[in-house]
Amino acid sequence: MSRIGNRKLVVPEGVTVTVDNNVVTVKGPKGELSTTIDSKDVTVEVNENEVVVKRSNDEIKTRSMHGTVNANINNMIVGVTKGYEKELEIIGVGYRFALKGNTLVINAGFSHPVELAIPEGIKVESPSNTELTLKGIDKIKIGEFAANVRKVKPPEPYKGKGIRYKDEQVRRKEGKKAA
Repeated sequence: MSRIGNRKLVVPEGVTVTVDNNVVTVKGPKGELSTTIDSKDVTVEVNENEVVVKRSNDEIKTRSMHGTVNANINNMIVGVTKGYEKELEIIGVGYRFALKGNTLVINAGFSHPVELAIPEGIKVESPSNTELTLKGIDKIKIGEFAANVRKVKPPEPYKGKGIRYKDEQVRRKEGKKAA
């Protein structure tokens, strides 16, 4: 039994949810998001101020899509009302972030700076040259871009140098002196 799929999503004031040919569109004060429901066995119903996701059978694929569709719609509702934010930090001597127009320049100990294009719909702020804040309404885009930034230089276990999420715990190893 899917507990996530069975929950009823409450639509806050100022947000409208519409369903048209398996396309769910959520409009709110911060913007508009839409997603396509790929499964024909999962349907979305919009009542006055709540959204209900229903499934037609009890197959494994349908049950998994039931919870996924419900969670994605909830993420869209939260995105257009509150928005999402990810914070990254870079640790290491000479390691830093810099913003140049619509590109993020990362100096992470390589012989060249790494340049990443900032996707549309994501606002990037750099409070200092070692911190980075990603803001936007689409949880998927923010998580994907944050993962791509972290992938440039993941934190290593001996000195802890690299790019990490703000709340990430890096497991440290002792190295040669332990032997």
